[in-house]
Amino acid sequence: MKYHLISLGCQMNASDGERVRTVIEQMGYTWTEDEKEANLIGILACSVRQNAIDKIYSKIHKWNKWKNHSNLITFVSGCVLPSDHEKFLKLFDIIFQMKDLPNLPEMIHQYGITTPNGIQNGFDAQNDNISEFWNVKPDYTSDFEAFVPIQNGCDKFCSFCAVPYTRGREVSRPSSEIISEVRSLAERGYKSITLLGQNVNSYGLDKPETEIMFPELLRQVGQLGNEINTEFWVYFTSPHPRDMSDEVIEVIAQYKCLAKQIHLPLQSGDDKLLIAMNRKHGLEKYRQSVSTIRRLIPEATLFTDIIVGFTGESDEQFEATRAAMKEFDFNMAYIAKYSPRPGALSHRWFDSVPLEIKKDRHQILTQDLKLTSRSYNDSMIDKTFRVLVRAAAKHDGYLAGLTEGKINVRFMSENTDLIGQIVDVKIKSAIAFSVEGDLLD
Repeated sequence: MKYHLISLGCQMNASDGERVRTVIEQMGYTWTEDEKEANLIGILACSVRQNAIDKIYSKIHKWNKWKNHSNLITFVSGCVLPSDHEKFLKLFDIIFQMKDLPNLPEMIHQYGITTPNGIQNGFDAQNDNISEFWNVKPDYTSDFEAFVPIQNGCDKFCSFCAVPYTRGREVSRPSSEIISEVRSLAERGYKSITLLGQNVNSYGLDKPETEIMFPELLRQVGQLGNEINTEFWVYFTSPHPRDMSDEVIEVIAQYKCLAKQIHLPLQSGDDKLLIAMNRKHGLEKYRQSVSTIRRLIPEATLFTDIIVGFTGESDEQFEATRAAMKEFDFNMAYIAKYSPRPGALSHRWFDSVPLEIKKDRHQILTQDLKLTSRSYNDSMIDKTFRVLVRAAAKHDGYLAGLTEGKINVRFMSENTDLIGQIVDVKIKSAIAFSVEGDLLD
């Protein structure tokens, strides 16, 4: 019996997929890369992006045709909007929320237990029983990089985002479990560990009487790094600017294992658009956080998220975002063209910015980003950086990796035994989004 699993969307789905694999393999299934060989096929959906949903419909129609000549069970989970949930019930054999993962073997045994009953049960926005999901030991897909979920759900309700309607309200994982998983990974030699959540720096706010807050969680992880005599880097994603406190930045500066790379989503450089997006932070709050980062952790790299063409975005508001991009000097920005998602508040509004203008703005920001990224990368030349080797590069004879600040590096070497190790590389050249160097002994 073989299975195939597809994870779409963000790192949270990728992390969830590691626990799904554990449950499936405990049932006796073995992994196959070839969908056609599988007796069980699952997909972790992403309702945040329309192209991801379109891909699901394309896949399931193909898989259902295969059922005419093979024994096949299909399931879907992940980020699924209630409207998509009802449609998927007619197409997939099984549909479940991630918190119900421990019940998947019983669902498969009964083959399609979640049919019309799923509509009656509805979507559980409170994330009851999510702890049972966290108790599933993940089947890590890498021997040196791992994601550790610290919360599930989101309470922010940004007007462009469907996540609160697909993953429910914020629930924090017990800190003792998080520290235990990080310790286990570090002791086993993992080099890159990412604390994962929709709004990681609001960790603990749902349990103020019984849980620590995010700065203390980071502090305990940092202390753990001091105890373990090995080099590893701990990241977190994604924080929210509203909850980014000086204390968080102070803790990162204090502990060696806390990576000096911060991903802080801006979304727009215009305060009125930020209000329309329901971001609950203004440009000045963001500016204060970046100023603290630059003062306390001058070596830190800064990443962000930007949306272009949000409903009502004027030329002046777009120029404000360009100015913010230049001011904050980002190393990387994940720039997205706005598209309305069913379930999100802004889906009710007229999508007033034409696609061609969105494409133009996306291209302009990308060109702006190349300048700031190239400037930083040029400053790396003739300096030596620690680099986590992640894979063989596209060009034969080279290996590729990331610095602690997540700058892409490649260097000449055919020694694939270095993959998963942290090595010294002296940078000798740079382009916009990557650098090249020489491996040092």
